[in-house]
Amino acid sequence: MTIRPFLSRAPSAGTAAFCRERFLISATVEQLLLVASVFWMLTANRAFFGAALKDRALSDLTTWGFAIALGVFLVAAHFFLLALLANRWTVKPLLALLIVSTAVASHFMKAYGVYLDPSMLRNVIRTDVAEARELFSWTLLTQLLLYAVLPLTLLWRTQIVCRPKLRAVGFRLAVLLLAAVVAGGALLAVFKPFSSLMRNHREVRYLVTPANYLWSLSSVTMADARGAAAARRPIGLDAVPGPTWAERSKPLVVVLVIGETARAANWNLNGYARQTTPELAGLRLINFTSVTSCGTNTEVSLPCMLAPVGRRDYDEARITGSESLLHVLVRAGVAVLWRDNQSGCKGVCEGLPSESVASLNPPGLCSGGRCLDAGLLHGLDERLGRASGVQLLVLHQLGNHGPSYFRRHPPAFARFQPECENDDLGQCSIEQIVNAYDNALLYTDHVLASLIAKLQAQADRVDSAVIYVSDHGESLGENNLFLHGIPYSIAPDVQKQVPMLMWFSEGLRRFDRLDADCLQQRAARPASHDHLFHTLLGLLDVRTALYEKDWDLVHACRGIERAGL
Repeated sequence: MTIRPFLSRAPSAGTAAFCRERFLISATVEQLLLVASVFWMLTANRAFFGAALKDRALSDLTTWGFAIALGVFLVAAHFFLLALLANRWTVKPLLALLIVSTAVASHFMKAYGVYLDPSMLRNVIRTDVAEARELFSWTLLTQLLLYAVLPLTLLWRTQIVCRPKLRAVGFRLAVLLLAAVVAGGALLAVFKPFSSLMRNHREVRYLVTPANYLWSLSSVTMADARGAAAARRPIGLDAVPGPTWAERSKPLVVVLVIGETARAANWNLNGYARQTTPELAGLRLINFTSVTSCGTNTEVSLPCMLAPVGRRDYDEARITGSESLLHVLVRAGVAVLWRDNQSGCKGVCEGLPSESVASLNPPGLCSGGRCLDAGLLHGLDERLGRASGVQLLVLHQLGNHGPSYFRRHPPAFARFQPECENDDLGQCSIEQIVNAYDNALLYTDHVLASLIAKLQAQADRVDSAVIYVSDHGESLGENNLFLHGIPYSIAPDVQKQVPMLMWFSEGLRRFDRLDADCLQQRAARPASHDHLFHTLLGLLDVRTALYEKDWDLVHACRGIERAGL
């Protein structure tokens, strides 16, 4: 690589040409790839080195030897991968794309402590414009200026030095072999501690940047391509309505509210010191105090909680490749409607009636592409007034989706002050972040209480029930982690422990002879997303071989005998 401050020809050759070519850098493709690999090792892998060297003493020479070997491996491995793809025509576009992507990736890894595994990349791909807009901040702009704009400028000023074709092919094969030998040698030098690290902390590999998001993106793309090519596998083909359908004198409407990013640790009904559920506290309901989510992000949890078997025997391909509980219920004759105030149903309502709050555009509740969750109740009174048969209404909340917690509630609910009013959590104190988060929970409390009030108002003509459960929790600065999406095996409890409650109208309590004391006792024991599928089947009295009564949270507390349940 050579750097020429000025060309030998004088400005008289043309001022424009002279300005374009001054400070021109000459480099081969291989030199560019090596520089880029070293650059990313030094600037984009702090999280990886932090995790790999955790609990190692910096004063110990073996720590430095381990770190140097890992650094050499990262450089050689990235160089090898890039050298398989880059040539003199593709190297600049390829590096330009990776420079920007890596700068963005390393920013979010550093700011929120996320791991760029396939689950997280799928979440990123499915993020809507409104969600993405909230994640862009001045901090990200600074990161891009330093780690993207400057390298891109240097890349633009670089002239690719070309070799004769045969010589270029031979040289490329030689450097590929050398990179493979260097990468292998670096690992062999520290094989024992490295193998132990990968065996005990496999998630650390998703901190190696840019290999992490490149691998995860390719994995997700291939999985989605396979899924798109195959129809969802039908389940519950034997589903039929139970005998109680004919015995009902009133319609049955069950409302499933799927919360977003509400964590059990800040739920007052679970013992949180702050009163974040004042309206719900005054209602007769069943609060489950120890509920575990199936995943740590919506993309995993939503399909999982509506599958026959979720986290207890987790199989992502099986879950995402099959129909959901909603399809089983429709097959039995339940009228199902999915109403969404977030980024979609993640496939669980595919082919079924659905609508978004944004499309309904309730007055005074939507702006900037986002709607407040009260919009989920828009038109509910009229819907209840004409209800018939057995219905399930699914309300998918925006809830406490971060980082913009302050945007999730109206000003009247900003009771805990001062609250963070910035999309960039790095600009706020932990206290301000928690205040904004708790204010959003206050609003969820209000929305749920308003929903129950609407159902109570129609109790003379409609039997009804509400089940509320959040899809996953959230980190609010504990261990310097924010948001959610940490790989499940190492995720903190605050990302996996979620609030859940049930409410039943008096008519439904009498019809099913529900034992309140029994339900309260069951609610005090551990539960999980895995219970939801079977609880809803039992509550709606849909018969299918998929039903497992031991996973129905209400089954043991019904006084009414149901043959087959």
